[in-house]
Amino acid sequence: MKIRLGTFNLFQFVEPPYSWYTKKDKFNERQWLEKTTWIKHQILKMDCDIIGFQEVFSRKALRHLVKDLGFKYFKIVDVAKLSTNNRYKYVTTTVAIASKYPISNIQAVEVHQPSIDKYNFGKDDKDLFKFSRVPIKATITLPNKKELLVYVCHLKSNRLNEFEYVFNESHTLEHKKELVSKALEGKYSKSLKQRLCEASSLFFDIQKYKNQPTVLMCDLNDKEFSLTIDALSNHKYYDDKSKENLVLHDASYEYTPEVYNPHPEAKEVKRKATSYFLGKGNVLDYIFISNDFHKKNENRIAEVTDYNVLDEHLQENKDGSLLKSDHAQVVCELTFL
Repeated sequence: MKIRLGTFNLFQFVEPPYSWYTKKDKFNERQWLEKTTWIKHQILKMDCDIIGFQEVFSRKALRHLVKDLGFKYFKIVDVAKLSTNNRYKYVTTTVAIASKYPISNIQAVEVHQPSIDKYNFGKDDKDLFKFSRVPIKATITLPNKKELLVYVCHLKSNRLNEFEYVFNESHTLEHKKELVSKALEGKYSKSLKQRLCEASSLFFDIQKYKNQPTVLMCDLNDKEFSLTIDALSNHKYYDDKSKENLVLHDASYEYTPEVYNPHPEAKEVKRKATSYFLGKGNVLDYIFISNDFHKKNENRIAEVTDYNVLDEHLQENKDGSLLKSDHAQVVCELTFL
């Protein structure tokens, strides 16, 4: 049996006559038809059984859209809020999940209180702290009767400043923690601090279910090799003496696409960017898998047999388009053994 999972940042999914954040930012009927038609086309190309969505304002419109495409089950755990001064203007957004298989349980992920203390939030901040977008935790019953725990999240936006460090594969966890500690000790990057706290809350929730096959589909708003990924997946981030396996693995590394007629001087396949900023590509959208699907686990129950990034619209326009999306869609296929 195979299942296909995807993550899709919809980029301001707001049905007219509603607007997002400011009164003037809204679609007319023609634009909305163009945007939803493109979204349907992309979902068909993704060919998924389960999709996690980000930037969902108009939940009812999305429910109808995915139902028409065969997704019988659709859930949210939060509602996008409207301005108190303008009942047609949204001021917050949410995530959502759509599935062709039954969703037997749905919950909101709660904030991990000790993490708030760890990241030096002030007293007032502690009382006010909440997820920027509340993550979803859904239990889905697959056709083979196995239960899959699926998380969907959209972490705090990355506000570029000198403390939003860019790391690479050669940087150690110790090096990353040392640099980022400067931002955590002061008030230099509230967005980074928030994002790390959100990632930690997810880590501690996910590890409670470490014996249950798990997938996380997300817009992390942080780059490959970032400390956010360590906070999300690595026990050593919390205890440098830990010998436990990673809670989650980046599914991209689990699959190597076949290259037909490669150029003699071609190097290894470069990972596709999922978003661009000032013309520079970044990986912000991910699908993570638990050890149950990890290729190095001899007792795995399934393995990654495809990992694909749908980025044609970004190749045409790196900034994306409100009538499409400013993110690529990511798809992961799991084949059960």
